[in-house]
Amino acid sequence: MNILITGGAGFIGSAVIRHIIANTSHNVLNIDKLTYAGNLESLVDISDSSRYHFSLNNICNKSAMEKVFHDFEPDIVMHLAAESHVDRSITGSADFIETNIIGTYTLLEVARQYYTNLSDIKKAIFRFHHISTDEVYGDLEEGSDNLFVESTAYAPSSPYSASKASSDHLVRAWYRTYGLPIVITNCSNNYGPYHFPEKLIPLTILNALKGKPLPIYGNGLQVRDWLYVEDHARALFLVATEAEIGETYNIGGHNELKNIDVVKGICNLLEELVPNKPNGIGNYVDLITYVKDRPGHDLRYAIDASKIQKELGWTPNEIFETGLRKTVQWYLDNQDWVENVETGEYKNWIQKQYQNN
Repeated sequence: MNILITGGAGFIGSAVIRHIIANTSHNVLNIDKLTYAGNLESLVDISDSSRYHFSLNNICNKSAMEKVFHDFEPDIVMHLAAESHVDRSITGSADFIETNIIGTYTLLEVARQYYTNLSDIKKAIFRFHHISTDEVYGDLEEGSDNLFVESTAYAPSSPYSASKASSDHLVRAWYRTYGLPIVITNCSNNYGPYHFPEKLIPLTILNALKGKPLPIYGNGLQVRDWLYVEDHARALFLVATEAEIGETYNIGGHNELKNIDVVKGICNLLEELVPNKPNGIGNYVDLITYVKDRPGHDLRYAIDASKIQKELGWTPNEIFETGLRKTVQWYLDNQDWVENVETGEYKNWIQKQYQNN
């Protein structure tokens, strides 16, 4: 099959592409406009595959998307392109509205027109898989044992989660009104290799290695369910290829942890793996610094992933302890990737190559 992936240079998108190229015979077209968080260096291991292709494009550009659909003839669209960092959405929401809402609308319209003209055989195969977040559900009551299920009412708290909730509603509307064959997934917090350094886990690792403060919002008691990105990639491909049309699946890692405990866990691993500390600090945990809480900060997210397990047979392979160790070790072994991401040198070179062609 031909699988079109938007946002494939991002953290989760690149993991999905690596999974598909390594484990299937399908063709992949990666569409990405290479914002600050998109990095093709995350795909260098598969970039020479004849089944992998890249298009430097913006999903909000309708004519460009129409050409992509016409030329590539996708059987499956996996839509991951999104602005995703909550902090950035609070200080500047416009990009989130543009990409997450207008971009999704544009893709849906192009996909609808494309689907209308397909043969009956091709229509039976086609899927539009929209990848979303558990943050659309808001948060859960402190001290409760409740979990987010697929029917949980939406109550987004941040501009980011509101924009993703909006895109989810658009996708369902295009299924209900126009019959576009869609599936939706909502995932918990991802972590793992190739994660952009602004996120909690990579930021903590990299700051600790430099002897810099490890910032914790508020009291650090916010609870998140952590999902190893390679487990998520397996789940996304499974949903895209086997799920029933119109269905929604929650994907979680069964790893509920307080933010402060995640940071302390990283510090403990670094004590073992990098005992020679920078700047003469005592222990890595001494770098923990509590900062003013984020506005509208959700207290607890927790996913009930029983539906995807029951219907599609998916469960995560990694427990948090094994996944975190792999993640910390990956960052220790891939300092060149980190440096290139932080300086943007590789991305700048790639963009120049495409602009010159």
